[in-house]
Amino acid sequence: MASVRDLKRDINYVLGDIIEAVYIWELTNPEKDTKKSQAIIDEAIETFDDLIVKVNDRSAENKKAHFKAVNAELETRGRKLIDEINSL
Repeated sequence: MASVRDLKRDINYVLGDIIEAVYIWELTNPEKDTKKSQAIIDEAIETFDDLIVKVNDRSAENKKAHFKAVNAELETRGRKLIDEINSL
């Protein structure tokens, strides 16, 4: 992990791109119901909040392992959200 700043940027960019993809889907499919897409956006915002709290946690003993775990969680949760977008 290069730095905490890079990890925070990655979190912001990944989840921001996911939210943007949902908005694009909503614009290209105006006739479809947006309840599922809005749920994906809500989940992305919740994921962002959870991961930023974990990054800012100063009580982690092994910081390198802690940040790797946060990065892995970002990948896992991000892929799950992308799969949900693809299933719309």
